[in-house]
Amino acid sequence: MRERGILAVVSGFSGAGKGTLMEALMAKYDNYALSISATTRQPRDNEEHGKQYFFVSETEFDNMVENDQFIEYARYVEHSYGTPKEYVMEQLEAGKDVILEIEIQGALKVKEKFPETLLIFVTPPSAEELKRRLIGRGTETMDVVEARLQRACQEAEQMDRYDYLLINDQVEPCMEELHRLIQSQHRRMSLHGEFAAKMKKELKEISE
Repeated sequence: MRERGILAVVSGFSGAGKGTLMEALMAKYDNYALSISATTRQPRDNEEHGKQYFFVSETEFDNMVENDQFIEYARYVEHSYGTPKEYVMEQLEAGKDVILEIEIQGALKVKEKFPETLLIFVTPPSAEELKRRLIGRGTETMDVVEARLQRACQEAEQMDRYDYLLINDQVEPCMEELHRLIQSQHRRMSLHGEFAAKMKKELKEISE
């Protein structure tokens, strides 16, 4: 029987490089599945249904909430986002390690529902580097950059609720550390399971 996969949540500041890390990890290793969120917002020009997101209507989203089809979901001012449960569970049972790239609000909901979930927070090495990366994108105004930095201040208050902090200074070493953290969880779960089974057997024997 194939070992069940590990559920890992990766969060981090906007500009921390989470997307680049995920791309590098998925390109190198084949034992991961990246969960795709459902959203009520419209697709952008380069986005496809079922690839970046599952694009659904508000009615469809509400029905999914009512039918308990999300692991977690959040409603923002204009749009809703959620992690579909069926895909995640199927991949875990197939032995894939599933990564959810979601924000803190959703990450803590997942941890509450599934305590064995591994929470990893990705951050640049400094606040100055975060600002430099946001400006370096060249796609946002300074007002937007400042808003993202303000939001990062709020998110930083929750960093210590994660199991691990991952400093993304260089992509390749950071990606390998992410891989190592998730795989070490397999060994931990295996050792716990083996010891529990051994203790149950021994206690049964001496009590007979």
